[in-house]
Amino acid sequence: MNNLYSISHQLLTLGSDGSPVYLDQLSRLNRDVYEQALQLYNTHGDTPEAEGELCLGLLLAFIATVYDNGRKRQYIQQVLHRSLAVLPQLPPSLLKVRLLTYCYSEVYDEALLAEARSIIASWDKAALTLEQVEIRDELEAIAQSPCMWETMD
Repeated sequence: MNNLYSISHQLLTLGSDGSPVYLDQLSRLNRDVYEQALQLYNTHGDTPEAEGELCLGLLLAFIATVYDNGRKRQYIQQVLHRSLAVLPQLPPSLLKVRLLTYCYSEVYDEALLAEARSIIASWDKAALTLEQVEIRDELEAIAQSPCMWETMD
């Protein structure tokens, strides 16, 4: 499940570091992410954390891919529904901030943004991990320019 998040995030940020993006690489990664998301779509996590990780991976996968079998919007809506159900069960954590961020990027519910910002504000600023800095910056980029994220699917 964490692998789906990793490869989806890789797809979403492909070339953002200035490196060239090759069509065969982009196509293969898109296909791999979408196929893995479809395989995991009907599975559920055994714990709130496992369900949160699965929802995060699925949501990011469907946001990041260009493929659509005609039901992609429906998949995203169902994963959002599952995500919103599991969020109250998750402790304040990097996982929760990530899930809040990507849910916010789809629905722009200010309560999601406020909760993510509140968790981030509780983090020790002097000891932030690279992953914490990355999601903090990504959340703020989404909050500042929602139009950019609306056109990604």
